[in-house]
Amino acid sequence: MYINTAEEISGIPSSWPGTDLNVGSTGSKVRQMQEQLAAISRSYPAIPTVAADGIFGERTREAVQAFQRIFDLPANGVVDFPTWYKISQIYVGVSRIGELS
Repeated sequence: MYINTAEEISGIPSSWPGTDLNVGSTGSKVRQMQEQLAAISRSYPAIPTVAADGIFGERTREAVQAFQRIFDLPANGVVDFPTWYKISQIYVGVSRIGELS
């Protein structure tokens, strides 16, 4: 039996970071979430566009709250487990990475 491994699979959203992301959070998981929210906001203009700088500031909180309101999640501006996976789910849909070409 041979098992293939890879450091990274391109285009596939990575999993939950393990802790809530909120104002003051920084790093690659914040950047990933911001990139996904920016892509989603092109299809849902009620979501403010955010810069993917890896810093969770007030503008990111506002975008997260708008996303949460649209997708019927508690609009607290915190990216918790349910919000993270809803962002990932909607991102896959709007970016069409799940489709075969």
